[in-house]
Amino acid sequence: MPITPRYTQAENRLKKGEVLVLDAGVATELERRGLPMTDGVWSARAALDHFETVVAMHRAYIDAGADIITANTYASSRIVLEPHGLADQTREINTRSIEAAREARERSGRDDVLVAGSLSHFVSIPTGQSIQPKNDALSESTLRSAFDEMREIQEDAGVDVMLLEMMSLPHRMKPLFDAVALGTTPAWCGYSVLKDESGSIVARHDPEVAFREIVMAGIAAEFEVQGVMHSAADLTGDALLEIHAHAPAATLMAYPDSGFFKAPNWQFIDVMPPGTLAEFSNAWIKQGAQIIGGCCGLGPEHTAAQRAVADLVNGAN
Repeated sequence: MPITPRYTQAENRLKKGEVLVLDAGVATELERRGLPMTDGVWSARAALDHFETVVAMHRAYIDAGADIITANTYASSRIVLEPHGLADQTREINTRSIEAAREARERSGRDDVLVAGSLSHFVSIPTGQSIQPKNDALSESTLRSAFDEMREIQEDAGVDVMLLEMMSLPHRMKPLFDAVALGTTPAWCGYSVLKDESGSIVARHDPEVAFREIVMAGIAAEFEVQGVMHSAADLTGDALLEIHAHAPAATLMAYPDSGFFKAPNWQFIDVMPPGTLAEFSNAWIKQGAQIIGGCCGLGPEHTAAQRAVADLVNGAN
């Protein structure tokens, strides 16, 4: 799909130095609203079974001030759906999820809001575990086929931008990067990290992979927007500094999680208050971040707090 006028508008705002607000948790907000999370495919079926709830979730983020809302497509690639007998519904599931986001935008009357399609290299997490397996039997050609399909579906459904989320495993990142490179829709890259026992920043799903390695892969793919997502807020700033050191021209984004995952449910434990996220956001903006948001565990009240931060910054520019 060609670059949309609303994406061009958002891009111009970034060039002027403005801060844009991304929504917060999608699947976890659906869970908080009572939707069941399914073993293996997590929230993938939500738009098929509970379309209006998904629309309402997106609308809540728009009403809270989000400039960008994320379709519930993180866990709905063929590599997730096929093992659970849903391969023949891949297009329907993804299309309906994007339709829900677009419907929320239409009902809100805010045509400037970007709809982002989420793409990941996610594979099913076994029940009771918290992190996706790093060693799997999926070939590069299988991954590439699944990611090509996701890109095509999302472009057909009319997303404004693609969010590559939780990038942390190089052998799965490469076919995804190659797939989106063939599209015409802009793609933003979000890395997920943690600290190892030595205090070094490493890939979230493989502590043997240094953060620098995955950042260099994103730089080679020439993503104009790069950032840190689904990572601890108190680690995000250090990771942003490392991205900037290697890619000083990149637009930075930051959207942390809060709580933790134990498949298939998010554990809403010690979730940071909106004011705390606002304080972190101010610090990230001082480091150069222009896109701020939240991830798993965080909700519309966090978006509202970040909207207030962005409005102050944008008003001062």
